[in-house]
Amino acid sequence: MRRTMAQVERVAAGESRVCILGDTGTGKELVARRIHELSARRVGPFVTVNCAAVPQELIESSCLATKGSFTGAATRHLSKLKQAHGGTLFLDEIGDMPPVMQAKFLRVLEEGGGARGR
Repeated sequence: MRRTMAQVERVAAGESRVCILGDTGTGKELVARRIHELSARRVGPFVTVNCAAVPQELIESSCLATKGSFTGAATRHLSKLKQAHGGTLFLDEIGDMPPVMQAKFLRVLEEGGGARGR
């Protein structure tokens, strides 16, 4: 646990995106929240998306604010990505997201998504 907390402190001091691995129930969100709290992004929001809980047909519109499965999906709300601007976006259970959506998220993150994020 001490090694993990030392790693959390080192990661929080940087500006890199972070991938936290672990089985369900091992505290990945707690680690992500602690990184957020120790980072310069602590003044911004901490936004969590449980990728396994969002219906496949809504994941793109709710997270990326692209035109989705309902009329006006891109304009009715801020995407989770935009809600997290200046803070941290935690994508929980991303392995349960359809591979096509994982690829879209990867592209957005690689291109900066309009904002530097964790």
